[in-house]
Amino acid sequence: MRSARSSSMRWGKLCCAGALAAVASVALAQVDSSYPNRPIRLIVPYPPGASTNDILGRGLAQRLGPVLGQQVVVENRAGASGTLGSEVAAKSAPDGYTLLVAVASPLAVGPAVYPKLGFHPVRDFAPIARIATIPYIMAVHPSLPVNNAQELIALAKRRPGQINFASSGNGGTPHLCSELFKSVTGVDMTHIPYKGAGTAMIDLVGGQVQMFCTGATAFTGQIQAKRVKPIGVATLQRLPQFPEIPTFHEQGVKNFEVSSWTGVVAPAKTPPEIVKKLYDAIAKTMTTSDMKNFMASQGAEVALLGPQEFGRYIEQEMVKWGKVARAAKLSAND
Repeated sequence: MRSARSSSMRWGKLCCAGALAAVASVALAQVDSSYPNRPIRLIVPYPPGASTNDILGRGLAQRLGPVLGQQVVVENRAGASGTLGSEVAAKSAPDGYTLLVAVASPLAVGPAVYPKLGFHPVRDFAPIARIATIPYIMAVHPSLPVNNAQELIALAKRRPGQINFASSGNGGTPHLCSELFKSVTGVDMTHIPYKGAGTAMIDLVGGQVQMFCTGATAFTGQIQAKRVKPIGVATLQRLPQFPEIPTFHEQGVKNFEVSSWTGVVAPAKTPPEIVKKLYDAIAKTMTTSDMKNFMASQGAEVALLGPQEFGRYIEQEMVKWGKVARAAKLSAND
């Protein structure tokens, strides 16, 4: 009798477990089949048209919508080198209907620059995909009497603090690019922060500042028109769109590699099945010839990473740029 009762209890537990598994499977299937059933908001933490990240985010949204079967609406939430818009995304509902164009400045640099950052780049986000990297170029105003990296270094050492460099804001990747250059070459230059890459570029062309380091895309028209003088590419390989510009590595400047990156993240606790569905849709979008051509036209390189790899990459970037920011003693009040 006891054996029969025991078997009956075990069978009941198995049935309950099976029923729970079945319910979970049905719930998962319902999420997979119903999502998305309304437009998705894609937050870009920069002003419209002010950065490559905004352009790439809009390009992705336009092409991702048809793949998902719902409109992907770009919402610009600018401020504090991208940290304000990132915080808005981090505090949104984790339902897959709010996504963030994730970039290096707020996620990798922000924790080292903003002591009271309203989010944590790892704990508060669910990585979905890195989509691109944007190689950096350093250029100077044509009036500066230098033509290559070594001449720039020599001039900066003869005139400590007299060469000024622009950035798109304190703690952004363009700022950290020049700080890294100062660190590896031992020169002293003066930082002039702007509220965006567009105004920084205008003043470089106008001669109000002498140097600017930013994504290659921003320099395309200016280099072609000879309004700025390129000094070098901050990658190990020359860029296909600028084959005539040598790398800093070629010019003897070691340990100076800078690229910004663009990806997509969701608020933490977004269901894994939604993250997977979004990644699959983004991966499909990135393989189309239309998207590849668009990326190339913007000077960006397709560099797809999945959720886990992208998460590890963000952590590595936090370590790298955190060291640069702390060495330069940067803070949001600079």
